[in-house]
Amino acid sequence: MTGRQPTPPRESDIKAVVDKFYGAITAGDAPAAMRLIAPDAVFVESGKIETRAEYEANHLPADIEFESKVKAQRGPLRVTFDGRDTAWVISTAEYDEGNPEKYINTQLMILTHDTGDWRIRSISWSSNQP
Repeated sequence: MTGRQPTPPRESDIKAVVDKFYGAITAGDAPAAMRLIAPDAVFVESGKIETRAEYEANHLPADIEFESKVKAQRGPLRVTFDGRDTAWVISTAEYDEGNPEKYINTQLMILTHDTGDWRIRSISWSSNQP
């Protein structure tokens, strides 16, 4: 008799975590956003590295304030799996702050599945004008 095989990871589960993360930020719900982030997560933006605690104290409030003023047009999420417990997501978001110049934010998010739920382990953001 063979054992039950683990369920393969689903792209929809990864997309749901990303959507919940940005939905929480847009709603101004910092605790909900932080529940999706692993305890040892790191964040990379503008040449700086932040720990989870630094992100929560410094960057997250700025993200919430920004998202309350400027809406993003998010592009499709490209999800790639490495085995059953690691995934990365590449996506873009176009921001128009009412200025003649728009900018595009490109994101790489890494998620792992280790305690029953998918958690964000790292996010790297890079911005550029089109």
